[in-house]
Amino acid sequence: MMESCFSVDKPYIIALRQELHQFPELTFDLPKTIALVKRELDAIGIPYTEKYGKSSVVATINSEKAHFTIGIRADMDALPVQETNDSPYRSKYAGKMHACGHDAHTAMLLGAAKTLYSIRDQIGCRVKLLFQPSEEGVDSGAELMVNDGVMDDIDIIIGQHVENKLAAGTVGVCRGMSQAASRTVKIEFFGKSAHGTLPQTGVDALALAVRCYMNIQLMLAREMDPFAKYVCSFGKLHAGEAQNVLADHAVLLGTIRTYDKQVDGFILSRIEAIARNAAQEVGGRAEVSSSMKCFPVFNDYVLSDCLIKAAEKVVGQVNIAEMTIKMSSEDFSQYLTKKPGVFFRLGTRNEAKGCVGMAHNNDFQIDEEALAIGSQVCVQFVLDNMNGVDGHIN
Repeated sequence: MMESCFSVDKPYIIALRQELHQFPELTFDLPKTIALVKRELDAIGIPYTEKYGKSSVVATINSEKAHFTIGIRADMDALPVQETNDSPYRSKYAGKMHACGHDAHTAMLLGAAKTLYSIRDQIGCRVKLLFQPSEEGVDSGAELMVNDGVMDDIDIIIGQHVENKLAAGTVGVCRGMSQAASRTVKIEFFGKSAHGTLPQTGVDALALAVRCYMNIQLMLAREMDPFAKYVCSFGKLHAGEAQNVLADHAVLLGTIRTYDKQVDGFILSRIEAIARNAAQEVGGRAEVSSSMKCFPVFNDYVLSDCLIKAAEKVVGQVNIAEMTIKMSSEDFSQYLTKKPGVFFRLGTRNEAKGCVGMAHNNDFQIDEEALAIGSQVCVQFVLDNMNGVDGHIN
């Protein structure tokens, strides 16, 4: 039985999403996106700061009610993808696209902000709205915000992601371990340039990179436990500047996704050894650098149940889905290193409208009619838990 007794402005949310979709921006370079967020917060009347990390906006409702604070996070950045959709609001920037729904996340948080501010006198706690950069980038925008203390006065935090595996009108939660840790790996090879007709006088860094790549694949296929939860993929190789000159420098860029520190450590140590051996065999040199961008996302069991109860009031119990564990990662996990939280999924799949493609695809589309639900769930969660949560401050 649905019990929510407030409304959100669906046309407002959809219009914002379409405006954001036309002007996708990458990583921390978000001037137009940030200007839109600030424009809307100013119009609503919610104060904000840009002091956390880089290219973030953090707004606060009921700043004086400091005994308990709920955080709600949305990411703002897009992807370096060329959009193929033919919609009136398609990307106006060549090679850039909101192919992961961050435009929707930002619009839904602004929609929730508008409603929360209108009923602020009925809310017995403080609410902080985190508009975050660079979820997709090599460097985590969430990590920088956490390092600057954004979580110091937040007690619990929630976030959401559109999901085209779920039908529009449904909400999904994976209780406990939900998404994998993400390690970025960069392998640089240093060789010696030479004319393409005199390969014996140089050291081909491109060949070193290719050999290393193939040996890593062999290691993954034959040295890893088939039952271990992991993914190791390399998506970028750059080498050389001319077709008739041996490359003296090459770079492989990849990612490791795991749930286990030992698995992560083993893969990284083997990559380091494989790269070093591939280079030394022919007189080259390899350097491996890596960073842990995201930790595993752990959805607190108590808060997961709270989120489900809130969502049931919006969409009904029949439209609550139990999500399975994923190998994808989310730097929402950076916030969870400080305080408990839950990251839920909003169903946006609609086959009749062609909204079936997965995130990061160049034809990714979502059913915008579902976006109001995402805002409603956030508002309902605040109303249900504004007086604290057992085990998480009261």
